[in-house]
Amino acid sequence: MGLTKQYLAYRAIDSFNIIASGRANVNFAVLEKSEGRFAAAPAAENVIIWDLRMGDRKLTLRREKQEVTALRVSPDHLHIAVGYADGVVQIFDLSSRTYYDAICSLALHKNAVSVLRYDAHGMRLVSGGLDTELVVVDVVEQAGRQRLSGHNAAVTDAHFLQRLVEQDIVVSCSKDTQIKFWNLETQFCFKTIVDNRTEIWGLALINDLMVAGAGESGMNVYRLRKREGNAAQSLEKAVEGLAIDDEDTISPLSVSNCGTIQRAGKGRTVNLVVDPNERVLSCHGTNDLIENFYICNAEEAKQRLAKRLKKARKKMQEGGEQEENEEHLSKELSLSDEIKRLESIKTRQKIKSIDVLLGQNQELRVLVSLSNNSMSLYSLEASLKSRKPKAKSSESTDSSVKLLRSLTRLGHQSEVRSVCFSNDSLAIGSGAGDSFKFWDRDAMQCLRTMPTDYILCSRFVPGDRYVLLGMKSGKLLIADVGAADIVEEIPAHESELWSIALLPDQKGCVTGSSDTTVKIWTFELIDSEGESHTQTKVLSLLHKNTLKLEETVLCVVVSPDMKYLAVGLLDATVKIFFLDTFKFYLSLYGHKLPVLCMDISYDSQIIATGSADRNIKIWGLNFGDCHRSIFAHDDSVMSLQFIPKTHMFFSCGKDGKVKQWDGDSFEKIQTLPGHIGEAHCLSVSPNGRYLVTCGSDRTLRMYERTEETIVLKDVQEEEREQMENEKLATGEDNSVPLLPGLKLPSRKTVGSEQAAESIMECLEISKQYELEGDEKPELHPLMIALQVKNPIDFLVTTLVRIRTSDMEEALLLLPFSIVCELLERLPALITQRPDEVELLCRVTVFLFKVHMKPIATAKSMKPLLLKLLELLKRDVQQLRDIMGYNLHALSLLQTEVEQREGVQLFRDATLARRKQEKKRRAASKRRLQIQMV
Repeated sequence: MGLTKQYLAYRAIDSFNIIASGRANVNFAVLEKSEGRFAAAPAAENVIIWDLRMGDRKLTLRREKQEVTALRVSPDHLHIAVGYADGVVQIFDLSSRTYYDAICSLALHKNAVSVLRYDAHGMRLVSGGLDTELVVVDVVEQAGRQRLSGHNAAVTDAHFLQRLVEQDIVVSCSKDTQIKFWNLETQFCFKTIVDNRTEIWGLALINDLMVAGAGESGMNVYRLRKREGNAAQSLEKAVEGLAIDDEDTISPLSVSNCGTIQRAGKGRTVNLVVDPNERVLSCHGTNDLIENFYICNAEEAKQRLAKRLKKARKKMQEGGEQEENEEHLSKELSLSDEIKRLESIKTRQKIKSIDVLLGQNQELRVLVSLSNNSMSLYSLEASLKSRKPKAKSSESTDSSVKLLRSLTRLGHQSEVRSVCFSNDSLAIGSGAGDSFKFWDRDAMQCLRTMPTDYILCSRFVPGDRYVLLGMKSGKLLIADVGAADIVEEIPAHESELWSIALLPDQKGCVTGSSDTTVKIWTFELIDSEGESHTQTKVLSLLHKNTLKLEETVLCVVVSPDMKYLAVGLLDATVKIFFLDTFKFYLSLYGHKLPVLCMDISYDSQIIATGSADRNIKIWGLNFGDCHRSIFAHDDSVMSLQFIPKTHMFFSCGKDGKVKQWDGDSFEKIQTLPGHIGEAHCLSVSPNGRYLVTCGSDRTLRMYERTEETIVLKDVQEEEREQMENEKLATGEDNSVPLLPGLKLPSRKTVGSEQAAESIMECLEISKQYELEGDEKPELHPLMIALQVKNPIDFLVTTLVRIRTSDMEEALLLLPFSIVCELLERLPALITQRPDEVELLCRVTVFLFKVHMKPIATAKSMKPLLLKLLELLKRDVQQLRDIMGYNLHALSLLQTEVEQREGVQLFRDATLARRKQEKKRRAASKRRLQIQMV
C-alpha cells in the first residue's frame, strides 16, 4: 500500500479594500456610549463597524458565502440584525465580548431579505423579503411569530405602527404599488392603499404622517387618524348585518391623502429615512442629491400658518381685493406649514443609502454610502430660524453643509483588476480603473495611493523600489513605491497592454498587447532630471526586441530556464518561441476559446493554461503533449499561478471560486471561500505562504498556508457531505397535507430535519432502554455524550438542544405515531422537570394545534389530554405566582427606595404605563356600552 500524499491547507485570513458594498443600507451604531461616531456598513458577506473619527475598523461581524442585503441596529443600540441573500437573518450582540458570534440565526425567507425594522422597544423585528412575504420575529424568544402573505411583488419597506392604536399593526409597501396595513393578531391585511401608479420604494412614519416614496419625483403624504367617534355605530351596523362600506368596521385607522412633497432629484425615490426623534426626513433618488425636510411641531406649524395668512392678506390689500377673497383663504394647517425644506446635500458620486441623526444643537448628521466603495459623513443645521436668512443669499446656500468625514483611502473607487506581491512577500500592489495602491500585508492597511488611468496588469521590479503598470491605453508606467509617483510613462503599445512578465535573470521584462506584438525590455538606471544638485538614479526601460504575431496577444510568460517564451493568442492557441532567437518551437492547441492566463512551473517542465472555455490544460514543455485537461470552473478561468518550488498551482474564475490543484496527479486539492460575483486576478507570494485575490465584489482576499495537513479523500468527502446537506431530505415543499392554510413564520432547513431525526432517535433509544427492564442496562453512547442517566432527562436535553427557530418545523416533520409517543411521555417530563415547563408547554400546544383532528377522534387520547391539561395548568399557575410575587416584591422595594431617597425611579416608564392603563379602561368601557346596545 502506497503512502497517501498530504498537503498543507490554505485558510482565509481576512478581506480588505472594501468600505461599503451597495446592496444593503448603512446605519449609525453606538459603541462605548458614543453616538454619531460609529457606522455599520455592509462589506460583501461581512458587516463592518467603522470608527468615522479614526477612519478604521472597530468590529467585523462575519458569515461565509452569502452577501449582506439588509441591516438594522436596534433602538437600544445593543443588537444589530443582519439579513442575507439566502433569506437568513442573524442577530449579533454588539455589547458582548463574543460580538462576532451571532446570538441567533433565523431562516425566514426563500430569497434575499430586503428590509429589517425593529419596533420602538427593540423586542420585535419585522423582516421583508424578495419572496413577497413579511415575517415578524420575537427577538427575546428568538423565533418567528407571524408570516404575512399578500403582496404580489418584492417587499421594499415595513414599519411597526404603535403610535396611534393599541393593536399590533405593521404597515408595508411593495413593488406591486400597494401599501398594506396588517393586524398581527389575525395575520390579515385590513387596509390597502392603491392610489400609487408606480412601485413604492420607501415608507417613513413621522408623528401622524406617513410618506411614501414611489417611482416618480413626487412623494405622497398620508395622514393617519385613530377611528373613534362612530365605533359603536359601525359595530352595531355590522351586528345587524347591514352593508358595510369601505371596510370601516374592521379598520381601527382612517387614512387620508393630504398632499405631495415634490422632490428636486431625478429618478425614483431610493431611500426615505427619518431621524430617531422624528424631526427630520431625508430622501434621495438614483442621482447624487440628498434632500432634507424639517418637520415642525404644533407651535412652529401655527406660527408658519399665521405668517402665510399675513402675507396673503398683505398681497390682497395691495391688489384691493380684500373683502371678496378673505373667505377663500384656508385657515387650516396645510402640508407646507408642517414640513419645511432644508438645504440639500450634493455628493461626489451616486448615492446607495443614507442614515440620519439629529444632535442636541439642531445639528443634523447624514451618513452616506456611495456607489464607488466609499462613505461620507455630512453635517448641516436643521432648524427653522437659522435657515431663514441664509436662503436669501445665493452665495451662502452651501454654508451650513459641511463634509465632516470621508472614508475613501481604505479602498479603490472602482473594481480591482490586478494584484501582485512584492519580491520580499511583505507588500501587496493592487491596480484598478482609477488608481494603484500599496498595502501592508500583515496590517492590511493602505500605505500609498497613486492616481492613474485604467490598469490591466502590474509587476514589482526586483528590489521592490519600483512597480511596472500595464495600462488599457497601451502605455507602460514605471511607478516609484516610496514617493508614490509615476517616474516614467512609456508609450509601449498602441492598444491594451494585457500582460507583463519579468525575465528570470531579473534584467528585464516582456509585455504582450492587443496590437499583436510582444516586446522585450531591459532595465537600466538613468540620471534623474531633478532640480536638486544631488545626483540620483531612477529606473527606465530600454526597448530591446519586438515579436510581431498575427493575433491579439492575451498573455505572455517566460520559462524560468530563460529558454522559452510562451504567448497566449486570441485564436485559442499558445505559441512557444525560443526566447533568444524568437524562432518558433511549439504550438499548443486544444482549447475551444482564447487562453486568458498561463504559467510555467519552476523547473520548466510543465505549462498550465487557463481558458474562457472553463478548462485548465496541463502540457509538457519538452514535447508540447497535453498531460490532462481539467474542467476547472463554471465560467472563464481568469488567472492561475504556480506555487514557487512546487507543481501545485492556484486558479480563479468568473464563478468567483478559488481552487488549488496538483499538476502531477491532476487532482483538485481544495476549494477556498471565494468572491461574491467574479474573481479577476490572483497572486501567490514568492515564499509560497500567502495568496491574494481580487474580484467584482470590491474585496481583496488574503489566504495563508497553515500547518494543518489535508488528505484529499477527506476533503472530497466533506464537499460531498456539504452538497448533500444543502439539499433537504424531505423536499422543498413546506405545505402540510392536512393543513393547507398553515403558514409558519419559519422555513424548513437542514437544521430542522436533523432536529426531527434527533427526537425520533431519542424516543427509539429510550424505548430500548426501558425494554431491558430492571437489570440496570448499559447507557447508550449518545446518553453518555449528553451526560444524562435516564430517558426523561435524555428527551428534555434533546428538546433543549434544538434551536427555537427550528423547533416548530422539526415537530411538524414528525409522523403521527411519533407524535403520540411523544405526547404519552410528556406528563412524566412535566412532573419530573418543572424547570423546563415553558419549553414543554410550547411543544404540547403546537402538537395539539397541528394534530387536533386525529387526536380528537382517538378516544384513547382523552385521559392523556385531561392529565396534560391539569399538569400544565398547575405548573403554569405556579410559575405565574412566582413571577407575580417577585414583581410585587420589587415594586415594594422600589417604593421604599423612592420614599427614602426622595426620587422617582423609572419615571418615564411609569407614566407610559399609566397612560396605557387609562386607554385600556376607556376601551373596555366603550365595549361595555356596545354590548348594552
